[in-house]
Amino acid sequence: MNTAYCVKCRQKDREMKDAREVAMKGKGGQERRAMTGTCSVCGTKMFKILGKADAKKAA
Repeated sequence: MNTAYCVKCRQKDREMKDAREVAMKGKGGQERRAMTGTCSVCGTKMFKILGKADAKKAA
């Protein structure tokens, strides 16, 4: 189960529907791993930036 903060609902640990891992451009030209999906309640697009340990675990 992937959770993230929903800006519209203002709720922590809201479940993401259709969650998938993406690579974002980071500082210094490096890639940053993130999860993206939609809020299960309101349908707003959500992002959660993963740490180095989380990125290895999710892959």
